[in-house]
Amino acid sequence: MKKESVSLSIFIDALGWEILQSHSFLDDELIHKQDLRTIFGYSATCDPTILTGALPRDHGHFSFYAYDPEHSPFKGSPFIQMMRLVPKALSSRNRVRNIAGRIIRRRLDYTGYFNIYNMPFKLLHMFDYTEKKDLYQKGGINSGIPTITDYARDNNVDFFLADWKAGEEENLGNLKDALGDENRNITFAYLYMASMDAILHQYGKDHPEVDKKMAWYETQIRQLLSKAQEHYKEVRLFIFSDHGMTDVHTDFNLMKLIEQTPLKFGTDYAAVYDSTMARFWFLSDDSEKIIRQVLENVNEGQILSDSTLEKWGVDFPDKRFGDLFFLMNPGVLIVPSHMGERTIAGMHGYSPDDKDSTAAFASNVELDTYPRGLEDLYSLFKQEIDRCMR
Repeated sequence: MKKESVSLSIFIDALGWEILQSHSFLDDELIHKQDLRTIFGYSATCDPTILTGALPRDHGHFSFYAYDPEHSPFKGSPFIQMMRLVPKALSSRNRVRNIAGRIIRRRLDYTGYFNIYNMPFKLLHMFDYTEKKDLYQKGGINSGIPTITDYARDNNVDFFLADWKAGEEENLGNLKDALGDENRNITFAYLYMASMDAILHQYGKDHPEVDKKMAWYETQIRQLLSKAQEHYKEVRLFIFSDHGMTDVHTDFNLMKLIEQTPLKFGTDYAAVYDSTMARFWFLSDDSEKIIRQVLENVNEGQILSDSTLEKWGVDFPDKRFGDLFFLMNPGVLIVPSHMGERTIAGMHGYSPDDKDSTAAFASNVELDTYPRGLEDLYSLFKQEIDRCMR
């Protein structure tokens, strides 16, 4: 006998609206497709918003590094002290940094996503890492706000949650097995698909590899739908993303401009150079004036006003993530940055108002109210869980 209903929520990382509407994708299944407003920042910002329905200033997540030498988990680490002695030609290699990151993560017993990226070992002791816990598990959000997975657990819902550390094919297989398990009655599934993000970073939006991946997703989702329909009378499908992707056309060495000033890192100022933005903390009286003067003469980006930060929900009261935010224009990449030494073809993390940053949403059912931004997805998921509990 078939079970009643299941809601399949499929998160395809970086599937922007510009990409979705340029491809034929499950057109016979998806009766509704639309743009979805993203959140300023990267996946470390977007994912907590999707899971909680809260803006960054409320859930407490933005970027991975925040200047906080007093509470830095890297302070006094013998391993990091040793890595500071390794020549940059070796320590900057991805393989070396990936191995070092795994060692540090294990020693700190972090369960969240952890990557040291290109942050110099000599600077790590000045910074806190902000995603120490697994977002999808109880207590994973910095501010303590509950997530949609907390809601499902608290209501004893039999739901499927993909393992974000596993590959797409493994998670697809696990979901199919769960749907077909006669001892379970899955009513809500949250499937995370990560590979599109990496492909877009490597190749940009307009590349055959993107077309190939879209075709692969279509095939896999059709197979998943077929499996669900074997065991359920009703299969409700929702496909969404966290952000889009912008093709990179210009590299800009912002770090060099700041280092040419008389200011000293760690004494006068601190900074994190993310791929598309730089965040500054002012530690001496003259540092803000000097840094502002430099940035105001950079045409490739702009200083974000307090009103813009408030509008985008990243006006953190404690200035934890920076006293000043400088955002690059769409398509301009900070190279080198604390995220990487070299340029890449595509990047996200630009203005959420830029069309290439816009996320996407689609469904195979009509809804009374459709989500307009990432912060609306929590309510949708909650409604889907509630309707199956009635």
